[in-house]
Amino acid sequence: MEQAAIVNGLSVDVEDWFQVGAFEEVIERGNWDSLTDRVNRNTHEVLDLFDQAGAKATFFTLGWVAKRHGDLMREIVDRGHELASHGWDHARVFTFTREEFAKDIERARKTLEDASGTQIKGYRAPSFSIDQRTPWAYMELAEQGYTYSSSVAPVRHDHYGWAEAPRFAFKPLPWADLIEIPVTTAKFAGKRLAAGGGGFFRVLPYAFSRWAIRQVNREDERPAVFYFHPWEIDPGQPRVEGAPIKSRLRHYTNLDKMSGKLRGLINDFEWGRMDLIAHREAVRLAEYGQEPFEAVPATAAEVAPA
Repeated sequence: MEQAAIVNGLSVDVEDWFQVGAFEEVIERGNWDSLTDRVNRNTHEVLDLFDQAGAKATFFTLGWVAKRHGDLMREIVDRGHELASHGWDHARVFTFTREEFAKDIERARKTLEDASGTQIKGYRAPSFSIDQRTPWAYMELAEQGYTYSSSVAPVRHDHYGWAEAPRFAFKPLPWADLIEIPVTTAKFAGKRLAAGGGGFFRVLPYAFSRWAIRQVNREDERPAVFYFHPWEIDPGQPRVEGAPIKSRLRHYTNLDKMSGKLRGLINDFEWGRMDLIAHREAVRLAEYGQEPFEAVPATAAEVAPA
């Protein structure tokens, strides 16, 4: 066991194999109900893995999935994990207007709460799609009562990223308690490296992730934020032949190795739910403040609550 007092944030983005951003151009949403459902099976396998390791996590779940798997939502909560929102059907935030986004997160939250009987306080944007184009997203999250978001990847990436955003927790709105907890990055040769999980964790050697999390815990003295998806531990999932080769490589590489790597990661570090991390980071921000960062332009303050 890694001898570090810092508890890191463990999270699962609950979506099925056909709902991922890599396939959004080749699989139509209208066809989802006709495809093989594997999210229930795979999420149960994740739950069992966490039970064996004694780990607790946050499950950022699509409203679309919660509507069809109410029993699974209740089981996530009953096993001691946090249930949080991943939006309704994995549409990226920057494809919405503010009004459309408001309806999406309200619909998802209500469905998750009805299915699980618990209050939803956390949100993660599909594909980490809150960035400089969508400052209104934070205002809407705060107005709807969310206490934290984990929706920013502070890197440059061909699908997402807000390279100018802070690496660690920050308050995007000076007038609200909402905090943003970006997914983990490491530093090397003056550059930020994506190191928070997902495809990077599957494709790269495990030693890279171990090094990155140790750097964040020891040098920065901050918690890491790690994520993965239930479909990533499922090498038996259907293959999507019509997708671009780059998307298929990202999606299918090392699916058969993921479970073993996860067990090593969970055993090597301390892990906890994201609401725990959010609370501790909020206390830290109240005590130490944060570096100047204008997540919401000053002009947007005109629409802030008095």
